[in-house]
Amino acid sequence: MSDLLQRLRGRGWRMTAQRRVVAEVFDGEHVHLTADEVLARATARLPEISRATVYNTLGELVSLGEVIEVSTGRAKRYDPNAHHPHHHLVCSGCGAIKDVHPGGDPLSALPASERFGFTVSAAEVTYRGMCPDCAASG
Repeated sequence: MSDLLQRLRGRGWRMTAQRRVVAEVFDGEHVHLTADEVLARATARLPEISRATVYNTLGELVSLGEVIEVSTGRAKRYDPNAHHPHHHLVCSGCGAIKDVHPGGDPLSALPASERFGFTVSAAEVTYRGMCPDCAASG
């Protein structure tokens, strides 16, 4: 059973066949899928699943904090690595996304003079560049 499925069961989330299939799509290699990619993989496992069910389930998973919605300037992607602090490295060419774990605290990088009285509790950092394949073909 995947880490995501275990977390959802631990929360007492009602596990319908459709919800289970969406969660199972994120099992295995760590991926950052678009909603349409989740739909395609879910449909391969459960042909009768609807687009609305996949999109609604993704929305629920994001609301629960079990999946992170990553905006890259293209289609939103969904990251099941929601409980391990990390940032993202995004290829400006093909849109590939990798999790990165740089040292240091990104909250400390924001000086008090730039916080405008906010109590900052989290930071999302996205590094952009070209992956080796795109750099070689560019």
